[in-house]
Amino acid sequence: MGKAKRERTLKDNEARAITRTIRVSPQKLNDVATQIRGKKVQKALADLTFSPRRIAGTVKKTLESAIANAENNHDLDVDNLIVSEAHVGKSIVMKRFRVRGRGKSSRILKPYSHLTIVVREVEEEAA
Repeated sequence: MGKAKRERTLKDNEARAITRTIRVSPQKLNDVATQIRGKKVQKALADLTFSPRRIAGTVKKTLESAIANAENNHDLDVDNLIVSEAHVGKSIVMKRFRVRGRGKSSRILKPYSHLTIVVREVEEEAA
């Protein structure tokens, strides 16, 4: 006897992928996430492929996972997907100390982030 199945929080035409504890600050990750919000997935993948930011590869893997979830788990058409949400959350922050001049030390913060990407299927507009 297991626990009851949890209700689906997303709509029927949406799929999600979450990546947790990414070793980058939320501010830097949000810059990359802002670039892909509202775009079609093919355009977003192309932008991430040629982005100079180091974290763009991890964001691309998360987006590819959301696309695969949409296709395999929810039977959505990949050609009609857009990135409806891409939001960033704070995670843990490691505190380290670095030796400074005159016998002092200072604190170094090493932040981690969470990334959630939601893709939605939209109907083709009649041309």
